[in-house]
Amino acid sequence: MTRIYDQDLPRNEANFTPISPLPFIERTAEVYPDRLAIVHGALRQTWGQTYQRARQLASALQRAGIGKNDTVAVMLPNTPPMVEAHFGVPMAGAVLNALNTRLDPEAIAFMLDHGEAKAVIVDPEFAPTLARALTLRQASTPLLLIDVEDALFTGEAQPVGCTTYEAFLAGGDPAFAWQWPADEWDAIALNYTSGTTGNPKGVVYHHRGAATNAISNILEWDLPKHAVYLWTLPMFHCNGWCFPWTLAARAGVNVCLRRVDPQAIFDAMRVHGVTHYCGAPIVHGLLVNAPAAMKVGVPTGIKAMVAGAAPPASMIEGMEQMGFDLTHVYGLTEVYGPATVCAKHEDWDALDIGERARLNARQGVRYHLQRDVRVLNPETMLPVPQDGETMGEIMFKGNIAMKGYLKNPQATAEAFAGGWFHSGDLAVQYPDGYFKIKDRSKDIIISGGENISSIEVEDVLYRHPDVLAAAVVARPDAKWGETPCAFVELKFGAHTTEQDIVAHCKQHLAGFKVPRCVVFGELPKTSTGKIQKFELRKRAGSAQAIDV
Repeated sequence: MTRIYDQDLPRNEANFTPISPLPFIERTAEVYPDRLAIVHGALRQTWGQTYQRARQLASALQRAGIGKNDTVAVMLPNTPPMVEAHFGVPMAGAVLNALNTRLDPEAIAFMLDHGEAKAVIVDPEFAPTLARALTLRQASTPLLLIDVEDALFTGEAQPVGCTTYEAFLAGGDPAFAWQWPADEWDAIALNYTSGTTGNPKGVVYHHRGAATNAISNILEWDLPKHAVYLWTLPMFHCNGWCFPWTLAARAGVNVCLRRVDPQAIFDAMRVHGVTHYCGAPIVHGLLVNAPAAMKVGVPTGIKAMVAGAAPPASMIEGMEQMGFDLTHVYGLTEVYGPATVCAKHEDWDALDIGERARLNARQGVRYHLQRDVRVLNPETMLPVPQDGETMGEIMFKGNIAMKGYLKNPQATAEAFAGGWFHSGDLAVQYPDGYFKIKDRSKDIIISGGENISSIEVEDVLYRHPDVLAAAVVARPDAKWGETPCAFVELKFGAHTTEQDIVAHCKQHLAGFKVPRCVVFGELPKTSTGKIQKFELRKRAGSAQAIDV
């Protein structure tokens, strides 16, 4: 067969360029050099200045001997150097490893060694943790340590490095001619999973995926030019769901925030005219449950994105009362953060809050630029019936999927078995194609041979007006094998009893699904706001059962 479209039509520099998110900042700096890029305290930094500083960082790293495929770790809050690192580090050809700032020194030491970091940029708040981690490293290779100085940090600074961030940048060339990645498959970032059992896995992102997800964020959220984005989501979490690159593409404003605090969030919204923010359910819950006086004067129409647990009716209703527009997304570290969205339809607006909550609680459909997301039978790898009842595993396929796990070929092969990325989340798919998570495969409760979805029970618990947070895990039971054990965090001032919770569940659940055990107290959470069920499983065995 004559391949006429391949003859004399060569790929060359004029008609093909590897895809990367780095050109986003280059274009914005050319087109909108004087537009505001970063707000941090009294600092107001333009896109022209930010691009220049990113090139200085890249140049300084290369002059320090750091280049292609070298790892540069950063231990930073949501501050300007963190934004700059998302461009400057990969512009040097290096790979950005944004460390979870709330991890213990042992975990940080493991990541520095496993990722073979050549340099670490650290904020003064986390310098003590890093200093301890350095003493726990197994590797003997030296590290270039760079201390950030931040006027908004009010504690006592304990430098660990031999140079400051500003001094290091001063040694770089602001006109540095950075190179596009030779291959869009080149690594751009390294992110570690939470590591709830054993050592965390290093998830490697490529330039193509980072750019693809950054653009999908724009499409899914209808993100306009010059959006004002508040950094409530940690940039160390899936590179801030790729939003540092997204905002550069839209010449938006990065409103930095050192830590999540309701008062600081509402103040920033009023002062800076915030239009968008992202966060785990706990962040949105903090805002919904904040005192009314704190919300006075907050602009309406702010767009919020939530991922993690499905937003309960109380959260959706609370966001609507504040005039916020909530979008539910879903994903994992391995798919660059969110890679599906519960795309809303106009006719949903006419429905009551309960039905809207049910529809919005679904994890939805694939992102624009993700090839496919399906609920498959993990044994046969065939799609489950779209009946809203048959459970399978959510699987992804496309550009918005990691390169793999660093130095872990077996885990990588298992994750991509059958040509799909296996999420480990169990779900059903509805006739309209939308899917809803029923549980993690390890979180299904099997009671007397019946499968109980912990998420289904949690959804009911969240409907109780006094419940702030809830999690359900399996509790060993001599008769039934396992029964549901509910851990409940109540709103301030609430006096709900175990019997009240059980009675509420009985109104909405089959008898065998009702928790046989209710434990009140603050729930353990990860740094990104996810409830640590593995900790609750440890406690469930000693929890006292009640008569239901």
